[in-house]
Amino acid sequence: MEVNLGYMIPMLCKKSVQAINYFARKKDGQINKMKAIKLIYFADRYHIRIYGRPVIGDQYWAMKFGPVASFALHAAEFYDGLGEDCLQYAKSFLSHPKGDEKILSIISKDKVDLKVFSQTDIEALEVAYKEFGDKDQFELKDISHKYPEWLKHKKEIEVGKKKRVKMNYLDFFNSKDDNSSIFNFSKEHLELSKDVFSENQEAELALV
Repeated sequence: MEVNLGYMIPMLCKKSVQAINYFARKKDGQINKMKAIKLIYFADRYHIRIYGRPVIGDQYWAMKFGPVASFALHAAEFYDGLGEDCLQYAKSFLSHPKGDEKILSIISKDKVDLKVFSQTDIEALEVAYKEFGDKDQFELKDISHKYPEWLKHKKEIEVGKKKRVKMNYLDFFNSKDDNSSIFNFSKEHLELSKDVFSENQEAELALV
């Protein structure tokens, strides 16, 4: 299904929708919403640690069930605040099961538009699914709680009773960890990736 909106749709919208679509089509064309959001997090975590940028470029929040990419979640739920163009784009590729009032699942309506992704983006999506795709949403929630970028905010969420705390991508580079081999890179490599990320951030700010 071709959506002829071109430049009117931000890349953040396209990548968010297509990443959800990508994971939904991996099995039966349907996926649990929380599972899809967790798989996006793992793909972003892999990509930023190895290449110095996330796949989606979303704003992450630490929440009770782990890190959440806010725009991707809104795209999955067809949130009105997405704007009409993005909302139309999302509904062209995704839908919700009838009677699913809480929007627990996402259905793929059309094939993934891979043109919105780079080759390394696709690599990250594939690596994340290969590593975690056989697990359910609650297993993925537990895994996502093991990483330093979420653990940093654990006390605020669990003791301070905050619903969400804004996360910083720089924390995604913290330490070598052994929770999953796909995230294990040398300290030197992580420092290089962190430098690339910081340089890109500075360049983007200079253009504002």
